[in-house]
Order: sequence, then structure tokens, then C-alpha cells
Amino acid sequence: MAKRSPPFNGLYSFIITAKHLNFTHAAEELFVTQGAVSRQIAALESYLGFKVFHRHARGLELTDKGKDILPSMKQAFDQIMQTTQQAMHPSTDIKMKAPTCSMRWLVPKLIELENDHPDIQVALTTTTEHGINFETENFDMAVVFSYDDKPDESGSIKLFDEQLTPVISPTIYNPQQPFDINNYTFLHPSKNHSDWALWLNEAEIDPAVMVKNQFFETMDLSISAAIQGFGVAIADINLVKEDIITGRLICPSTISVNSGAHYYLRYAEALDQTPHIAKIVDWLNAQISKTSTPD
Repeated sequence: MAKRSPPFNGLYSFIITAKHLNFTHAAEELFVTQGAVSRQIAALESYLGFKVFHRHARGLELTDKGKDILPSMKQAFDQIMQTTQQAMHPSTDIKMKAPTCSMRWLVPKLIELENDHPDIQVALTTTTEHGINFETENFDMAVVFSYDDKPDESGSIKLFDEQLTPVISPTIYNPQQPFDINNYTFLHPSKNHSDWALWLNEAEIDPAVMVKNQFFETMDLSISAAIQGFGVAIADINLVKEDIITGRLICPSTISVNSGAHYYLRYAEALDQTPHIAKIVDWLNAQISKTSTPD
């Protein structure tokens, strides 16, 4: 007997809901009702035979099994999206790969690029990977996250250095009151304490304060959890500027610390004279110069 196919709508709803940890926000991204998302997740859980989310009054939390399957599910859908985009987009499109953690910075920049250069079309593929191999991967450009001061061989532009600082939702913290970090759950962007430990050392705070902890697969997920009021996240200030401007997040401390990591735009050396790629490189260099120039 043929095996029953998994509910693909439920799988995709799971990935989007895991990003927001909120059915309502997932429904907005998916352009369906909250009830539809809830039913799709329930159908997936029924198929799998286990829960992928804990339901709380304040929102959602990934179960241990949900955390285990999320990276593989995300990678599979990334591959589907990449293959679909390659089939749909003309070969003149610029194929760009970028880690999900960079989306909060990258997407507004791509919108500006399209406004300034409507002749350039970027086919963007998101991934949980932080690197690129142009010899084996079919991309023209890639945003990479690296601790190397000079990424290897291909052409590159440094976009920004990772600068870590705590962020929290104004729904659970009043900036008019003193900030007591002991009162909150620490939201981690990976399965270790390293980013928070780095900041606590800079702030001269005993790491023993990390009593209540929640771990996520990516910084984007931990930032989304902070927006929902789950606790206080450690985040790259460059990635949350828009969230701070709009009031979704606030910085409860003026202390930040450079992690030693950097974001780069990399492009294959042989492609740096391709007109559209050269335009993107020139445009980004101008944007970086503009933001680094004192007012």
C-alpha cells in the first residue's frame, strides 16, 4: 500500500508559524485565516503523531520535536523555492542566496534597489546556511555571515559588523522603569549561551542571571519571539533597526558589543564585470558609504 503523502500546506504553515510563533501573524503572511493555519498545523500534528507547538495563553512555543524537525523542513522548502525560482525566472535575473537571519536588513535594501534600478531583478533564495560555494551552487551573489575578516577568493563587500545588544517588546517592559534583566526569559539565537555570555561580560553582569532560557535555531526566530513578548533577545542592532523605529522592539540598555562576526555580500570573481552585478555592487557601496558618513 502506498504511503499517505504528508500535508504540504501544513508543513509550510509550520515553517511560517515557527518564524512568528503566532497563528495570527502567520496567517497574515500566508494570506489565510488564523483558523485555517490552526487547522493545517493540527492536520500536520495528526500526520506526525506528535505536537510541534505548545499552546500558551501568551502564544506558541516549539516543542522539542518541533525544534528537531524545523531545520530539515526549512531546508527542504528552501530547495523547493530555489528550484521553482530557477524555473520561473529568466536567466538574466540575478540569483542571490542569503541566510534567514539577514532578511530584516536585506529585504528593505532590495526594495530600495528595485526603486533605483527597475531593470534589475533579484531572485532571492533564503537558507539557514551562512556560506556559499559558487563552484557547486547556482547563484550569482550571496550574503554570508563569517568570522573571517577577509572572505575567500571571490569578490566581496563588507555590509556590516555584528553588534549585539538586548531587545525587548514594550508590551512587557516599560522604558520609564529601571531594567532588571533577572525578570525575563533569555532568548538565545542558537543552542548555546555564547552571544548572551559575550554581552553579559561586556555589561559586567554575572552570567548566572541566565536562569530562564529559551533556545532557537536562528536569530530571526529569537527576534520574532521577543516581538511577541516571550522575553529579552540578544540581537544584532543592524537587523532590528526597523523593529525599533516602528516600536515593535526597544533597547533596554545602551551597552552593545561587537561579536567579531561580519556580514558580506560575495560574488563570483568572473561575474564582477557583468553589468547588473556591477550595478548592484556600485549601488551597495554607495549605500554603505552614505550610512557610514557622519551627519
